[in-house]
Amino acid sequence: MEWKKRRNFEEEHFSHIEKRFGRRLRVLRMKKGFTQEELAFRSGLNRNYISDTERGMRNISLLSMSKLAKGLEIEMIVLFDFENN
Repeated sequence: MEWKKRRNFEEEHFSHIEKRFGRRLRVLRMKKGFTQEELAFRSGLNRNYISDTERGMRNISLLSMSKLAKGLEIEMIVLFDFENN
């Protein structure tokens, strides 16, 4: 029974992180004045991928995070500063 609680907690927690990351990405993109299309071009990713990520629908890789940071011209750690949205 305890493992079911832990599994549910982990599923909710990780889903929440994806949404928080997506909101943070959107805020940073908009602060730069970039459209999703422009960020996609700058980062070498697909616009639909950017959109899905911003909506918390993607569990993206570290490589994709690195590309997004480069496209936004920021350090990767800034993507995780959820307190400064």
